[in-house]
Amino acid sequence: MKKIISFILLVFIIGCSDSDSAQNSDIGQGGSLAVFAIKGNYLYGVDQMKLNVFSLIDSEKPVKVNEIPIGFDIETLFSYGDNLFIGSRNGMFIYSITNPENPIKLSSVQHFTACDPVIANSTHSYVTLNSNTTCGNNINVLQVYDTKDLTNPKLIHSRTLTQPKGIGFFTADYLFVCDDIIKIFNIQNPAEPILVHSIDRNCFDLIIRNNTLFAIGNGGVYRYELNPSNIKDIKVVSEVKF
Repeated sequence: MKKIISFILLVFIIGCSDSDSAQNSDIGQGGSLAVFAIKGNYLYGVDQMKLNVFSLIDSEKPVKVNEIPIGFDIETLFSYGDNLFIGSRNGMFIYSITNPENPIKLSSVQHFTACDPVIANSTHSYVTLNSNTTCGNNINVLQVYDTKDLTNPKLIHSRTLTQPKGIGFFTADYLFVCDDIIKIFNIQNPAEPILVHSIDRNCFDLIIRNNTLFAIGNGGVYRYELNPSNIKDIKVVSEVKF
C-alpha cells in the first residue's frame, strides 16, 4: 500500500511540474521508499531479488533489456548521477549506470537485518534502519556513509532514533527524516548531524521538490512550503486525506 501511494504521488508530481527542473535532471521524483527510477531513456526497477532495466527509447513500447541478480529482500531504489543506490533488509548496494543497459556493481555494505531506505548526494549516503515487524530486528538508527569513493563506502555516523523510515534532502544543508515526527537535521557536517527543527506529523515517506515538501502518511498526503533562508519557517499548504 505504501509503495502504491508513493507511485501515485510520483505521477502527480510528474504531471504538475517541469521535468527539466527535476532533481538530478531525472524525470519525476520519487521518495526514498520508491522501487523504481527513470534516468534518461531508461526505467530501473527492483523486485525482491533483482534490478530490472527497461528501455524507454520508444516510449510507446517499453522493452525490458536486462535483469541483474542482487540478493534477497531488496526494498528501495534511489538514483543519483550515474549511480543507483539500492537498499535491502541486509545492506546497501551501489551500481554504476554509466552504461545504462548494463549496470555494474561498485560496492556493497552489510548491516543488521532491518528495513532500509537509502538516499545519496555527491559525497555521502544516508540510510535509515527500522524495526518494522516484517523486518526481523529491533534496530532504529540513522546511518551516514562517506561515499566519495563509491567502491569503498565508510560508515562515519550512527544515531539511534524512534522508528525512522523515509528520508529526503532539502538544499545541501538539511536532511528530513520520517520518525515519530518529521525530524530535520543540519548535515553541513555529515559526520555529526544536528537536530535543528521538527514537524509534528507522523509519516512514512516524503518527497522534497524545490521548496515544497510532500509528506506521505497512512492517513493522507500533506503539502508544506519550506523557506531555505529559515528552516523553521514551514507553512502548511494543503492536505489530502485517505
